Amino acid sequence: MAADLLRQPTARAQARLVLLHGWGADAGDLMPLGEALAEAIATPLELVALQAPQRQSQGSGRQWYGLFPADWAAVPAAVEDLKNRINSLSSEEIPLEATVLLGFSQGGAMTMAAGCDLPLAGLIACSAYPHPNWQAPLTRPPVLLLHGRHDDVVPHSAALALKNDLAHSNQACDLFSFDHGHAIPVEAQAEMKKALKRWLD
Repeated sequence: MAADLLRQPTARAQARLVLLHGWGADAGDLMPLGEALAEAIATPLELVALQAPQRQSQGSGRQWYGLFPADWAAVPAAVEDLKNRINSLSSEEIPLEATVLLGFSQGGAMTMAAGCDLPLAGLIACSAYPHPNWQAPLTRPPVLLLHGRHDDVVPHSAALALKNDLAHSNQACDLFSFDHGHAIPVEAQAEMKKALKRWLD
């Protein structure tokens, strides 16, 4: 099962950052971002990049569920599978309470759908969207949403919808918008670093 994830352990790691890639990418896609974030905070981090279970229908990348066209019926099972995978990472040294989940695009949607139901330190979703009929639980981890105002893949309105869905919950939800498209620019990474310091340091 080693191919299902990439793990970069740190001998004295006290926290964990789990990375969920977007549609058509693979587990290695967000590892450089994870490494940059790990260098920016004081707490030693274990990095885990999970590989989406399905091969993408077009091309060689991976997908959490079919997206073009969207296979919304497959989402509940995909979310449950992801929750089980995240739970299985928990250890005495690094429990879920010291784990942050970070996802981009389809991985961001999965971050919100799975992560809000787990006792994590925080959730970071970049260029994410809410699944149809998704409802955020009242009790959930703190959330940082990041989204480009000029995103032509997942419109900025998706971030506003997520923020609205999360508004009635008991924890903070911050939205950082930037003047870019479907990407993770430097200014978004700076906000991620601030959130990780707040939640983990």
